[in-house]
Amino acid sequence: MPTVTIRPATAADAAEMLAIYAPYVSETTISSEYEPPAHAEFVHRIETCSARLPWLICRIDGVAAGYGYAAPHRTRAGYQWSAETSIYVAPAFHRRGIAAAIYRAIFALLTRQGYYDIFVGINAPNERSVHFHTAMGYTISGVYRASMFKFGQWRDVIWMKKSLRPHTGTPVPTIPFPALRDDGETAALLEKEAGTVRTD
Repeated sequence: MPTVTIRPATAADAAEMLAIYAPYVSETTISSEYEPPAHAEFVHRIETCSARLPWLICRIDGVAAGYGYAAPHRTRAGYQWSAETSIYVAPAFHRRGIAAAIYRAIFALLTRQGYYDIFVGINAPNERSVHFHTAMGYTISGVYRASMFKFGQWRDVIWMKKSLRPHTGTPVPTIPFPALRDDGETAALLEKEAGTVRTD
């Protein structure tokens, strides 16, 4: 039976994750970038993000099958309890539950860190992504009309939101991801979600 792992990504995973991401940039409107980032830039993104938030990679028999991460929603102080999520799966590994497994792990980790809300921006049209995020508990918050231009066309960006906890009381500062990255609860969570990925 194939071996599935989900773990925090490192710079050593960058080349394989970039190989997954590059076609999303060059061939689709899922990413708003025009050119795939250079390897050094991608490593910088991983390291910068992982200093505070989870960036996870799923491997099946050692092969990078998909990855996902959370990033700051905004940089100003009042937004410090909100994050944005992104997820990318290699075409050969679609429909195995990888995206859902990574997302559930990220949700649990963000909850432990003390985050309240998660946002995702979806470049329209992308009904598949809207459906997936709805199934993962997101709801549509609004639409930025004609706010993204790619491949010769202006496109709407649909913003969806998922709440992790009630908005009551005064929030306390969030816990940086490295503080819980290597503890037993995180290891158990990632192992559990890896076990939900279909390998047939």
